[in-house]
Amino acid sequence: MVPPRDDPRLHDEYVRTLPGDGPDDDVTLVGVVHDHPASVHRVRSLIAERDPDTVALELSPLALPLFEAYATDAEADDPPEYGGEMSAAVDAADCDVVGIDAPSVAFLRRLAARIRDERPAPGTVARVLRGVAGVTRHALTCRAGAALARLTGRTVELDEPIEHDCTRRDAPDAQAADERRQATRSLSLTRAFEPPEPVHLRDATREACMAAKLSDLRREGDALAVVGIDHLEGVAAELS
Repeated sequence: MVPPRDDPRLHDEYVRTLPGDGPDDDVTLVGVVHDHPASVHRVRSLIAERDPDTVALELSPLALPLFEAYATDAEADDPPEYGGEMSAAVDAADCDVVGIDAPSVAFLRRLAARIRDERPAPGTVARVLRGVAGVTRHALTCRAGAALARLTGRTVELDEPIEHDCTRRDAPDAQAADERRQATRSLSLTRAFEPPEPVHLRDATREACMAAKLSDLRREGDALAVVGIDHLEGVAAELS
């Protein structure tokens, strides 16, 4: 079913469609505020509307199975209870779903090449590597949680959902307004303060890696990617 286009949660401000060279190789980027009900609705609706050949998520491939497990537990016509917009995307997709974020072998190769070329200070490199180690541990924990869920049939909740000032039971206008406030605040902070060098180095590498994976996926057909709003422009620029 095609969603109504007058729904305020579906505004194009957080959506970028990057046409390919042919009729079936577009990439649609859907920006989200993590765990926000308006973002969950936008992701589910656009997957239904665009019917992509692949849905790509800002998740490590290691972590993806846990969100697939969350999607399996979803009630009919309702988004999953856990996993926010990522498990909602898995639940809505009638196609291949892939994780395109770090950590991955491709990310580590790109990070090593960037460090070699840019030669950041040793302290910066150390902080970047500590951050990568942290997200790798978390991704492995998610993988273990997925395995435990398969073995026991029980839901393994590893992350507390982010609480927002609205729920999916609120009116669409209220959801959209709250999401816009949070997105504006986040983007304003990002633009007002230059991120620390380790954060910039890591995130620039992540965005380049996600864009490269999407470039590969578009060879197999249309792709829709779910990314945090802070990464929307960066990934779009890399793809362009």
